[in-house]
Amino acid sequence: MPLARRLSAEFLGTLWLVLGGCGSAVLAAGIPNVGIGYAGVSLAFGLTVLTGAYAFGHISGAHFNPAVSIGLAAGKRFPWNELLPYIIAQVLGAIVAAGILYLIASDKSGFQIAGFASNGFGDHSPSKYGVLACFVAEVVLTFFFLIVILGSTHRLAPAGFAPIAIGLCLTLIHLVSIPVTNTSVNPARSTGPALVLAIKSDSWALTQLWLFWLAPILGALLAGFFYTWLVGDEEPVPEKVVVDETVIVEKVEPLGEGSDE
Repeated sequence: MPLARRLSAEFLGTLWLVLGGCGSAVLAAGIPNVGIGYAGVSLAFGLTVLTGAYAFGHISGAHFNPAVSIGLAAGKRFPWNELLPYIIAQVLGAIVAAGILYLIASDKSGFQIAGFASNGFGDHSPSKYGVLACFVAEVVLTFFFLIVILGSTHRLAPAGFAPIAIGLCLTLIHLVSIPVTNTSVNPARSTGPALVLAIKSDSWALTQLWLFWLAPILGALLAGFFYTWLVGDEEPVPEKVVVDETVIVEKVEPLGEGSDE
């Protein structure tokens, strides 16, 4: 699949993830009596990954998350030299999604941007968790997210079920960690709302954004290296298929026909 098409799929998939997940938090979570609450937001993030993986997994691998791309590269499932364009496409998708969400939300009478689904620690943690707790939560939960992705997309895993496992895993992660950090495990997801919040209101989310890049990337790298050791049979992803010295197709190992943040 040409790189331009794969990047377009990553852009759209990340846009869908942020619009659906953060949109549920901004637009639907706090409505009195009928709001969806933490459980609904958790399910919304899981459903965006599940549906996005089935829609785009056969095109780009459906990463929708810089940490996932990095973890897959560490696990020898994705070429390192394509990380940068994938990450750029993912971050742009998240920023556009956050912009669309602001346009929708701000057209309501009495709208206040508040935290705009941004991730934070300390005073900006939903339950006021400190920086150490938030860092550990993001590293550990991203680690297990990548373990589920790598395991469910392994060549010996049941075919076609990976998006379900991955979507349910992301739902579980949100159920655990929304009170701690508002749940990132995805640097792109954190960047879009933080940028819009900084432009329209307050820059606190941008000043804390470092944690939501560093911790998920660290967790993903640990998972990629560990899972490769654990299964012991992964081979590096070939960048080209060559027949008679002529390149006939470019090839990227898809994320098991679908994955996510």
